[in-house]
Amino acid sequence: MGLMTLVEDRPTPKAVYNWRVYACAAVASFASCLIGYDSAFIGTTLALPSFTKEFKFAELSKDQLALVKSNIVSVYQAGAFWGALFAYVVNYFWGRKWSLVLWALIVVVGAGMNLGATGERGLGLIIGGRVLAGIGIGGASMVVPIYISELAPPAIRGRLVGIYELGWQMGGLVGFWINYGLTKTMAPSHRQWIIPFAVQLIPAGLLFIGAFWLKESPRFLLAKGRRQQALDNLCWIRNLPADDLYIVEEVAFIEAALDEQRRVIGAGFWKPFQAVARDRMTQWRFFLGGMLFLWQNGSGINAINYYSPTVFASIGITGTSTSFLTTGIFGVVKTTLTFVWLLFLIDKLGRRKLLMGGALGGSLCMWWIGAYIKIAGTKPSSSGHLSSGGTATVFFFYLWTAFYTPTWNGTPWVLNSEMYDQSIRPLGQAWASANNWFWNFIISRFTPQMFNSMGYGVYFLFSSLMILSIPFVYFLIPETKSIPLEAMDRLFAVKPASKANKVVLDELRDQEAEFRADAKDADLRVKSNMKAEYRESV
Repeated sequence: MGLMTLVEDRPTPKAVYNWRVYACAAVASFASCLIGYDSAFIGTTLALPSFTKEFKFAELSKDQLALVKSNIVSVYQAGAFWGALFAYVVNYFWGRKWSLVLWALIVVVGAGMNLGATGERGLGLIIGGRVLAGIGIGGASMVVPIYISELAPPAIRGRLVGIYELGWQMGGLVGFWINYGLTKTMAPSHRQWIIPFAVQLIPAGLLFIGAFWLKESPRFLLAKGRRQQALDNLCWIRNLPADDLYIVEEVAFIEAALDEQRRVIGAGFWKPFQAVARDRMTQWRFFLGGMLFLWQNGSGINAINYYSPTVFASIGITGTSTSFLTTGIFGVVKTTLTFVWLLFLIDKLGRRKLLMGGALGGSLCMWWIGAYIKIAGTKPSSSGHLSSGGTATVFFFYLWTAFYTPTWNGTPWVLNSEMYDQSIRPLGQAWASANNWFWNFIISRFTPQMFNSMGYGVYFLFSSLMILSIPFVYFLIPETKSIPLEAMDRLFAVKPASKANKVVLDELRDQEAEFRADAKDADLRVKSNMKAEYRESV
């Protein structure tokens, strides 16, 4: 089997893998471009001499400066936490498409507020705008993975949800390099630091405009009883006629799952909450989904994303331009490896192997970095350049990036977009997104203080958490690759988790064979009756 081989749950027409489903995923993923851009640009912008001079950072003590920086960064994550929770309400009543329109509009307004900040006015407009933009992006982060997973054929679901992660990295790539370019081409000024804030409006505007073009999720429409619109949208997305067997089967599977869920938990805004409260299996999946983001943030990625100049200074890299260049290379490595993850790994190797392998390799790299800083300190050599040990440490930092990016960076989002059934998927995704932003907030809020007080111990903390994630994944997370969304209840019921994927795929193939055999028998009976009626008429 080649790297691009698709493992299908049933025979699938080639027309299903068409440009439309990829285009819908790409448009929705402008939301992740915003997330990636913010995580990359804000740390380097706070380090720009023009920004630090305008807002008088030099007059602050070390602890005061750490507090101001952490507040500017973390209010975005705090807003995103609440946005992810609010998104459940909007998503339930408005659906996926119109939710995205609303959240994109909020981001545009929040990003626009940042542009009014000056040294005389203070940081209020930046902080207030980042809170508002965070609310919008938190809502979008809840909606987009659900929307993409509900549109995606099972064989490429990981790849399509991975476009969301790719957008994250593309936005991050721009964010990591923009301030390096500005320091090389523009003298320090108000305009120098306001440009990075203004660039946020580009992906935000594209998301807002593009969301009007998107088709509403057929699963959402069927859940709301709008069957004809759901069928029309599904046929457009799959590029197949309504009477094609693949469409007939897919609608039948979705409706059967919806009927079962209505029978078990009922329909209504509060029913998913009641289902979670009384069903231990559902509670268990909520726990797993939330923990995945604890382990993801525990790897140290957002400490590096938001405070890359601080992180590289801890290794011994000095100078604004050099620090920004090192950060920019970090962004290139992440983006390149995200393409590898998206095209070759997520739907080929699956989720479990990626998470465990990435955690092991990444942890070893973090141990090296922490040990080097403990032994050698962070001062560059007398020549002003890194020592050979420091250069090796930078190599291990990039090696850590190579382990982390194609594994933990996007895979938790893929898993959380898949693991909940239709009736609780919006609530489950809201919970997962809120968990992501909560742990993101904790890291972004306290990273400066952690580096001030713990030093090299920060890297030992991250490496230990990565090691602890391995048994968590092995014993508790089943492989979701190629499993239809409607079969996730069964997948999480099979024990042990390491064998659940094979068991469920075998069951699905048996069901498919029975379905087609029944369809063939029914067709033969119809033809036989038609022949009999014809003979009688003659």
